[in-house]
Amino acid sequence: MTNRSEVDAILDPSLSEAGERRIEWAAREMPVLKIIRDRFSKEKPFQGLKISACLHVTTETANLALALQEGGAQIVRCASNPLSTQDDVAAALVNKFQLPTFAIKGEDTSTYYNHILMALNHGPQITLDDGADLVSILHTEQREYLPGVFGGTEETTTGVIRLRNMANAGKLEYPIIAVNEADTKHMFDNRYGTGQSSLMG
Repeated sequence: MTNRSEVDAILDPSLSEAGERRIEWAAREMPVLKIIRDRFSKEKPFQGLKISACLHVTTETANLALALQEGGAQIVRCASNPLSTQDDVAAALVNKFQLPTFAIKGEDTSTYYNHILMALNHGPQITLDDGADLVSILHTEQREYLPGVFGGTEETTTGVIRLRNMANAGKLEYPIIAVNEADTKHMFDNRYGTGQSSLMG
């Protein structure tokens, strides 16, 4: 039997239990997402859809991924920033939640881009990106998957700028929601750099 850590490229499967505890703790601090996740578990709005997500691998995004999984999505993850990857969270996603994850804290550039390719090999219909690396590689090195993709999201200012440049050049081949342009993100995350904590403060 193949070791899941070799398949999913995580640092250490033994970190899974600690990661699970931290994911559950974060979930208690995210009550709105809990409501959405409960609804998704009943309605299954993403049933059968394939999602490739290139996001920070943290407790918060783990809960987002689990909500999408509850909604029926087949989701595969890689890291958008190797320095922010939480190895225990990656281990828990793979070993506890059976959510394929390709992320190791501090991975080198070659490994980082290889993990993006592995996430795209899933053949996504939806992309979730943070910085537009996944979308850029999809449009250059993995173009065979483009016909199956019908939409995506982008999180950051940098990613939105990259995608606007692609769109202006006529090279962006599917619609992407610029999450970074949402008013709530501007009011809290972009303005203060603290996300939910500014609202709570």
